[in-house]
Amino acid sequence: MVLHLRVHPSLYNRRISFLFSPSSRNLSTASLSLNSNQTVTEPLAKSELESIVLKQYSHGKFYNLVQNAVALPSVLLTACQNLSSSAELTDRVSRRFSVDEMGREIREGRFDIPSCCVGFESESLVLPNLKLKVLIEAVRMVLEIVYDDRFATFSYGGRVGMGRHTAIRYLKNSVENPRWWFRVSFVREVFSDRNVDRLCVFVEEKINDCLLVEMIKKLFEFGVLRIELGGCDKGRGFPQECGLNSILINVYFDGVDKEIHDLRLKMKLKNPQEDATGSDSVFYKPVNVYAVRYLDEILLITSGSKMLTMELKKKVVDVLEERLDLRVDRVNTSIHSAVSEKISFLGMYLQAVPPSVLRPPMSEKAVRAMKKYERQKEVRRVEIRNAKERNRKTLGLKIFRHVLKKLKQSNGFKCEYEIENEVRDIFRTWGEEVMQEFMGSLEERWKWHWLLTRGDFLSLRHIREKLPQDIVDAYDEFQEQVDKHLSPTQARKELDDEERRVEEEEEQRYAERTVQDLTKLCMKVSAPEELVRKAVKLVGFTNNMGRPRPISHLLALEDSDIIKWYAGVGRKWLDFFCCCHNYKMVKIIVSYHLRFSCILTLAEKHRSTKREAIRHYTKDLKVSDHYGSEEVYFPLEREVKMMGDKNLSDPRPVDGTLSLLLIRLASDEPLHSCAASFCERSDTTMYRVHLLQNRLQINPLDEEKWVRGMGTIHSALNRKCLPLCSAHISDVYLGNMTLQDVDGSSFIDLK
Repeated sequence: MVLHLRVHPSLYNRRISFLFSPSSRNLSTASLSLNSNQTVTEPLAKSELESIVLKQYSHGKFYNLVQNAVALPSVLLTACQNLSSSAELTDRVSRRFSVDEMGREIREGRFDIPSCCVGFESESLVLPNLKLKVLIEAVRMVLEIVYDDRFATFSYGGRVGMGRHTAIRYLKNSVENPRWWFRVSFVREVFSDRNVDRLCVFVEEKINDCLLVEMIKKLFEFGVLRIELGGCDKGRGFPQECGLNSILINVYFDGVDKEIHDLRLKMKLKNPQEDATGSDSVFYKPVNVYAVRYLDEILLITSGSKMLTMELKKKVVDVLEERLDLRVDRVNTSIHSAVSEKISFLGMYLQAVPPSVLRPPMSEKAVRAMKKYERQKEVRRVEIRNAKERNRKTLGLKIFRHVLKKLKQSNGFKCEYEIENEVRDIFRTWGEEVMQEFMGSLEERWKWHWLLTRGDFLSLRHIREKLPQDIVDAYDEFQEQVDKHLSPTQARKELDDEERRVEEEEEQRYAERTVQDLTKLCMKVSAPEELVRKAVKLVGFTNNMGRPRPISHLLALEDSDIIKWYAGVGRKWLDFFCCCHNYKMVKIIVSYHLRFSCILTLAEKHRSTKREAIRHYTKDLKVSDHYGSEEVYFPLEREVKMMGDKNLSDPRPVDGTLSLLLIRLASDEPLHSCAASFCERSDTTMYRVHLLQNRLQINPLDEEKWVRGMGTIHSALNRKCLPLCSAHISDVYLGNMTLQDVDGSSFIDLK
């Protein structure tokens, strides 16, 4: 028997409150679950999942979400679909485990979490296997429906359409006249039992489900769920990050968000908007408070005084320490001037600058170049016009000669086809074009007007008296037509008015720019140039002189894999920093340093010169596949030049791709299934994990040697082996897939 779970679309409306009696609240799980002999044919749509979750809402709380939502086989199958985009997902899941049996275990509280955990190096790292990842994803989906619409508008991270670039777009477009700001820094520490208990209390404020709370506590207890504040491993796709981290961090900080929101409303009421439209000389600057929180990174900006910012900082820090029981690093949580100091946020630098810095006027060199280009266009236009007139004259003479020849040879011009109308249309079109060009030229009109009006002896009185009146009238009428059509006085006046209007508009724009520079401040977002260059040097893309060099650790890879790894790093950098003002610097690093480092690596692998490698692969780094067709993975130079902030996304930082190398083992190992979620390909290759910090023997906590703000994959996975098929290893090199998308039980320890 096949049963499709469908809920009426009217339940999708979140404004409806689903009120049930206490007896209906504790619905029998048999009515919401499937029997053992029933199968689910397809995952649920988002609207159907929302309807199931919202059905458990009553009297301001959600009840029994684990039993009535998470444990449903259709919900578990939807979680499997989120973890893998493979076709025929139902069959692949059923060959690994039964979602019906898994749902029954979850519903009855018999799901064995410890047996689904994989420990590394004395349990310093615990990863979930595929079955536990499905449960975590199902819980995350349900919690997302419960909380997502209830979070603050300035809460970013772990939410659909609310990523890093969305936060940066808000800062660039909405923040006006920032004066002071501070970034809340936390002491680097892991969530303790007190924090976990407090988190569970926050969850119970909205959800009445003891099974869910117990499940969260067990995930913390066994190390699968681990939240470390003040670190650099959140939202980067690292394997040590659990899928519930982001949503639970947002739940934990939701109370602080509401406090900040109330402070912003109070500040807005104290400084109401004044109507200054009646006078252009009045510039009203209201005192505003702006806030952005991305997971545990909190930035607050004020347009008021420093004393106001200090009071705001004190209130926020007190709430974090007293209500959330968190340790704030008060030394690094200091107030900075938005105008004179940069602040680091979301891996980028922020600074308040005048509008002319973001949109500078054209320089004198650019103006000269533009004028030169306009002159070249005018010369080309004249050349085209002269050539057109010459061709028109030649063609017209040919037509006249042909017609005259026919008339001389016969009594009349006869042709099989009537071409009189066509010839007349051609000459009429030419005449109109000539007249338009003539009337548009002031020089020609001046010339003909002077020729037709000079020697005006008929205007003398003694001459006019001796001539017939018809001749005098005809002459006067002719002069009126000449003055009407050929006199350029009116046209010259119009051109002078147009030039005067252009000058006035330019002066007006200059005045507006000057006033804006004196009265307005905007947000400038920059890529940390020194940190990017330090990362480039640390990985080995450049030498001490800043010139490209080969990376010897990549020589064991195939040519296509080397190019894919470079392409993954380059595209990650280009996508992440596309919203920065100094994006050109990142383009140069990718288009020059990374490109030629890849060329030198390929040249060293094949023991050839750089020129020979460029001749073989070209500067576009083209490589042939198994079928002989050329493929390009590295971004083209033209493509890099055209990149910008037109299409902002939410890419993960480059840390995971930059610090990870998967080297193919030289020995033949027994065949294993691919480690990617629900991939059943057995034609896999064994790869060994090489991490950057272990290869360089650098402690990532040492900011002098390591790149500040750059996260790392847990060192316990170094030199572990992983079976991957050709499709998924390509995704790993290109940065489309991370080790977070891998089954934790697939890591193999081979010596």
